Order: sequence, then C-alpha cells, then structure tokens
Amino acid sequence: MADLRITRENARFQQWEALLTNRSKRHRNREFLVQGVRPISRAVEEGWTVRALLRAEGPTSEWADGLWSTTDAERVTLSPELHARLSGKEDGAELVAVVEMPEDGVERLGDSTRPHGPIVVLDRPTSPGNIGTLARSADAFGASALVVTGHAADPYDPRAVRASTGSLFALTVLRVPGPGPVVEYAHAHGHRIVGTDEEGSVLSSVDLRGRLLVVVGNETTGLSSGWRAACDEIASIPMVGTASSLNAAVAGSIVLHEALRQRG
Repeated sequence: MADLRITRENARFQQWEALLTNRSKRHRNREFLVQGVRPISRAVEEGWTVRALLRAEGPTSEWADGLWSTTDAERVTLSPELHARLSGKEDGAELVAVVEMPEDGVERLGDSTRPHGPIVVLDRPTSPGNIGTLARSADAFGASALVVTGHAADPYDPRAVRASTGSLFALTVLRVPGPGPVVEYAHAHGHRIVGTDEEGSVLSSVDLRGRLLVVVGNETTGLSSGWRAACDEIASIPMVGTASSLNAAVAGSIVLHEALRQRG
C-alpha cells in the first residue's frame, strides 16, 4: 500500500479530526483515534486492527519507525500542524493510530484471553476518565472484560483511551444498552453478579471467587434498579473519615483487588 501525504486540511483529515470529539461519527465509522506510545503499542500487541498510522513530516523515534515499517495499515504523513491537531501534542510528535472498533455482541465475552477473570460492568458512567481508570485496574487485577451499559460516556473517547494507558486493549470491551443481555449471559455461564453500594455486605465477607461479574454504579446515582435487581449480592467497602462515597473507578478497583486476593 502506497504511503499517503496530506499537507492541507481535506475531507479525509476532517473525518479523522471528528473522531476526537464526535461520538456518533466514531461509532458510525467503527473507528477511533489512539494517541501515545504505550496505548498504540498495546493495541498492536493485543491484535486490534489498526486501519491507519498517522505521523508528522520529519524525523521520528526508533519506536515510531519500527511500527511504521511493520504494521499492516495505511500509512499517512501529515504536516506538523495537522498532526498536532490529532496527536494532542503541540509539536505533533510520534504517531496517531486509527483503530477499528470491535463489535458489541455479548457473545464476545466468551472470546477473552482471560476466560476465568471477572467481568466488570460500569453502569451509566458519565466520565470517560473513570472508564479508562477502571480499565487500567481491570487489566492489572486480571479481569477479562469491561462492559459499559446504559446512557453513558464512550469507552472509545480519546480521554478514556488515554486514561487506560493502553489497558483498554487487553480487555474485551462492550457497550450494551441495558442489563438484559449481560445478565442472560451471566446466568447461562454460571457467573455470580455482585454489585457495589454503600449499603451491603462488608466486602471481605463476600465470596468473589469463581465466575464473577462485578457491577459498579453511576458516579452520582449508584446502581440502576435493573442492575440492583439482577445482583446476587451487594458489597460495601468499609470507610472511615468524612468521605460519603468513593469514586466509581476507585470502588471498582478495590473490589477487583479483593477478588484477586480471594482467588489467591
């Protein structure tokens, strides 16, 4: 495939730039932008399809040169000014990857490379940063999948991808309108469903071994009624001090760490 060179804003560039802020166009085109060394490296290592690599005119690092020459993707050289608008860096350095968005069917939950790890559900999160942060913890603590349900922030928002520092690509990622399909999958495959809330059984007393689906509620309103009804048990995290609650990503991270501890 011949390399492409773009030095002036055109329709192709505008399409890529829209992926930064326009959720509808990301999902219509089934592609999103990935910025930074570690996230791009993880996307390639984990086998996600890279549709295009974008770099600025001028010298690049050994890492960028290696990917440029070995990755099976369209290669596009941009003017430094255009590349800076996509890369998130004033100097437009290094690479930006246009990565293909996978399908959202719950059957993909069975394709994880970590079949025995917990499935993590974020119910109606409003913050892309929280999605990325929980993806990072999910990867660190051996989870198999990250599912975002309901009217929620986008896991493919560049802010979520950056916050995950590449861990998003180690997980099976799904977006699902509501609990129904995920609950059906959990029941069919023997997963216990454990939700997090301020009122529930003390976390250390909840059995988190075996097949597990952990549900973390919205940052403000907590679990939806649908998810609360689906839970086999609700776990609470003991706290001291004056804080009334924990950040959603922090709460999910603590539960995942406890699950890892119990699995030994």
